[in-house]
Amino acid sequence: MNHRFLSLVGLAATMAFTGGCSVNKQTKATPVVEPVTATPAPAVTEPPVWAPKNHAFNPSKTRLHDLLHTKLRVSFDWEKQYLHGLAELTLQPYFYPQHQLVLDAKGFDIHSVNLMNGLDAKVLQYTYDGMKLTIDLGKPYTRNDKYTIEIDYTAKPNELAVGGSDAITQDKGLYFINPKGEEPNKPRQIWTQGETEASSAWFPTIDSPNERMTQELYITVDPKYTTLSNGTFVYSRKNANGTKTDYWKMEQPHAPYLTMMAIGKYAVVKDKWRNLEVNYYVEPAYEKTAKKIFGNTPEMLEFFSKKLGVDYPWSKYSQVVVRDFVSGAMENTSASTFMEDLQLNERELLDKHWDGIIAHELFHQWFGNYVTTESWANLPLNEAFANYSEYMWTEHKYGADEAAMHHLDELSQYLDEAETKREPLIRYRYADREDMFDSHSYAKGGRVLHMLRKYVGDEAFFASLNRYLTKNKFSDVEIAELRMAFEDTTGEDLMWFFDQWFMRAGHPELKVSHTYQNSLLKLQVWQQQDTLYQPVYRLPLNVAVWENGQKTEHRIDITKANQVFKLPATAEPQLVLFDSEQQLLGTVEHAKTTEELEFQFNNAKTLASKLEALEALGEELDQQRMLVLLQGALKDEFWGVRNLALDMAGRLPAKQAESLEPIVKKMAMSDKKGDVRAGAILLLSEWGDDAYTALYKTAMQDSSYKVAAAGILSYAMTGAPDINQRLATFEKESNEEIVLALASYYAVKGGPGKYDWFMKQMKNAKGTGLYYLLQSYGAFMAVNPEAYKPEAIAMLSELAQHHQIYYVRMAAFQTLMVHSERPEIIELLKEIRANEQDKRLLELYNQVSL
Repeated sequence: MNHRFLSLVGLAATMAFTGGCSVNKQTKATPVVEPVTATPAPAVTEPPVWAPKNHAFNPSKTRLHDLLHTKLRVSFDWEKQYLHGLAELTLQPYFYPQHQLVLDAKGFDIHSVNLMNGLDAKVLQYTYDGMKLTIDLGKPYTRNDKYTIEIDYTAKPNELAVGGSDAITQDKGLYFINPKGEEPNKPRQIWTQGETEASSAWFPTIDSPNERMTQELYITVDPKYTTLSNGTFVYSRKNANGTKTDYWKMEQPHAPYLTMMAIGKYAVVKDKWRNLEVNYYVEPAYEKTAKKIFGNTPEMLEFFSKKLGVDYPWSKYSQVVVRDFVSGAMENTSASTFMEDLQLNERELLDKHWDGIIAHELFHQWFGNYVTTESWANLPLNEAFANYSEYMWTEHKYGADEAAMHHLDELSQYLDEAETKREPLIRYRYADREDMFDSHSYAKGGRVLHMLRKYVGDEAFFASLNRYLTKNKFSDVEIAELRMAFEDTTGEDLMWFFDQWFMRAGHPELKVSHTYQNSLLKLQVWQQQDTLYQPVYRLPLNVAVWENGQKTEHRIDITKANQVFKLPATAEPQLVLFDSEQQLLGTVEHAKTTEELEFQFNNAKTLASKLEALEALGEELDQQRMLVLLQGALKDEFWGVRNLALDMAGRLPAKQAESLEPIVKKMAMSDKKGDVRAGAILLLSEWGDDAYTALYKTAMQDSSYKVAAAGILSYAMTGAPDINQRLATFEKESNEEIVLALASYYAVKGGPGKYDWFMKQMKNAKGTGLYYLLQSYGAFMAVNPEAYKPEAIAMLSELAQHHQIYYVRMAAFQTLMVHSERPEIIELLKEIRANEQDKRLLELYNQVSL
């Protein structure tokens, strides 16, 4: 599962939004631990806001029965959004004799339950509470007995209470998209999403990750629709009533939450890896670009298979794009599902690719599907590996700097979350299993695996993963099995590593200093983290020292809260680079002179070191030295450095930055990276010289949507008399970058005449684009009271109450707040708040005075 998909494309839109509720965020200082004395009693300090919470213990689910096989026959009532199902489940007691079977079955109408003996059916007694189906088997069965239950039922997913998380915004399992065909710009589709335990919202099962089954799925639909499910497509049969039934068979066992189906009008673009079928299911409009979107999949299959020494284990690999998906993507066995954002046209492909999310879901086919976490407490055994595959693939395909940029983003995500939440990676104490889908399980987990790789070495790392996969294939695991795979491979007891990084909360917060005297470099390291809640870490890492232009690497092993290392040095070091591989998950405070930072920028090869030095020098250098530094940084080979240099140039007064203008102008016209061209154009507009107007006009016609959007925003700031005329030529454009650029300007300068344009865009926008568009529309409503119309309020009310994505509902609520002085809006906001079930939104809404 990949949930990290919020785009930066709407940044400009957020600048215009002024309305909405405000949330007060309190931060608490880390307590000071005083020495214990008999009297007086020490003051009781509150724990830090991020301290691990003492929730109830969540064990793995006890296995009373083993679900061996599931056979489903399903058809649909599009009008009512029901699924009619006939399920045959083959089971046997796990160990102890059983006379009763309890199945997860959420929100069904149960029509009959029978014990099957061939074609003979025996009616069984059952009770049903809307969530659990309890069946009296009629007699005890032992672990040597298999039996088959047939259940005739109707699933009604829309009648279930809504739940979800940041990663998976809804959990009703089965989704009908535009079921009545009333939305002209949206296809009719049906798709499923089983993680965490939502498969039981569309078929009865034992909905737990430590269960595994083979399956057959018979899907009856109108012949105009294409179907996809797990495993192999066996046949399609025409029915007398004009429908067809597609038969999919999964012959290898997998967890119930990985069962999927997708139904819609798709173009199926065929590819292959070795002799394996690899297909891409996209909407017909994207048939020509499907291979450019997903086309690296065969290479990924080869790369991961060779790295792991375990060939891709399933009978096919398909990838399908669906509308209104409730997450970024989902790794259903042999058939991954993706959000619609992946569908790109030729021009959009110039600016972006989705290799990260594609690699993430593919790697899950090994880590998560082939070997599955036994409980949600062990979720990083799925997600940390899938997350780390993004780094591995990026390093392989796009180089070390691109991979390092990805790694820095991962570290930033985790550290941001750590401001308010620090939990062990493997945590059995959580309030809700959905809480596991956070930046700990993903970003921190991936970085921890990278540190493990750096510690044991590449050969041992991948040999250990091979052992882990081979030994535990088609089974469920917990963290100890991963540790033992590494220990059995390396011969080393790694409890210390797994304990501090997987089983303990937090991260190291280091302060480092160095001095040189008498041919000796003294390096002092303090671990400053609050050890009441976090460990004193053992940290094996490298320190690089440059003397007279020569680099020497030293290996140190930090084991104490305060530790001094003495390293040989024949001359005063030009630079001491702590954690020279930049692999540590944590924070490091290491004071350096401006000369050392300049040397670091020019000589350290790791991207993190260059960016760190450049950022720090922005606070230290005088104007002239800063300009010289930026002249070099703006020409750096890697676009990430050039982007940061543009940002830093933007912090300088325009007059002081005159010497950079020729470089920035050239970047705006010809940099090979669209992001950099766009950034350079926006910087020129901030400097505000009318001489760039022609450049903005050219940029608006750039092949890159990012650059064109930057051109629109920049030209809009010139005050030229033909702004509205020029911008109007883009109003039929549907690209998100262009729409949000226009919305940013129209929000404050468009006037009431842009009401219809905003309404059209909000009807067509999706996901993150709609989120940002709503913020601009809030500003538009604030500036243009004429926009307060029943149609607009009805649309915002519908979005705030019924949109599937929680943050879109929030944005619509905020937009309505622009008119919170009106009694009817106050009542509407109260109604929205009263009907909202998502705890994340309720926490925000309850802080608003209405």
